[in-house]
Amino acid sequence: MLARASAIVTGVGDAAQDPATPSSTSIAVGTLVPDGVVVPDGRWGAGRLVTARELLEHGPLEADGSHDGTPRSVAFNVHAFRVAVDRATGEVRILRSIQAADAGTVLNPEQLRGQIEGGTAQAIGTALFEEVMMDGAGGVVTSAFRNYRLPKFADLPVTEVHFASTHDDLGPLGAKSMSEAPYNPVAPALANAIRDALGVRPHDLPMSRDRLWRLAEGSR
Repeated sequence: MLARASAIVTGVGDAAQDPATPSSTSIAVGTLVPDGVVVPDGRWGAGRLVTARELLEHGPLEADGSHDGTPRSVAFNVHAFRVAVDRATGEVRILRSIQAADAGTVLNPEQLRGQIEGGTAQAIGTALFEEVMMDGAGGVVTSAFRNYRLPKFADLPVTEVHFASTHDDLGPLGAKSMSEAPYNPVAPALANAIRDALGVRPHDLPMSRDRLWRLAEGSR
């Protein structure tokens, strides 16, 4: 793939010398190719290829670049839960799950719906079940799936998915990236719903049964 590049070209002639005669360092903007840099500047001849060997003859190559991340599109996701919590056991049952996403112009609704449902399922695992437990000596106790609790299909609700009707000028055809964005609002929304049910808000993840039982007992 060709790309525009700022090339510090060493050992290439200037206007007063033959193009093949070494001279002081010159700077040119050229096109990066596999064999070097093609410099269109007329001082070195039209389409002059400065090879990698020439660039390295008088010292190492250095390059730097930066990007401040702007302009960029920002996607938004919001989630809502309705839950029931058993104070006696700490069990959480998700009665309703809804996520709305601002993905700009949705190019593939079914694919995006699957992305949101999958992100929600992953986040429910983080919020309610999954925990890396240590033995105090640096060893991982939950090192196998038999004791590292992952959500099963029976643990997951059907999530209603809604798309905001927006258009993004920076994205292709007005679309925005979703990526892992559906994951982000799930745990906070669940914590808020549990707070409404128990009267006290959990702050530690996962919000497992034992932790919620302790919270419920402490709020009596």
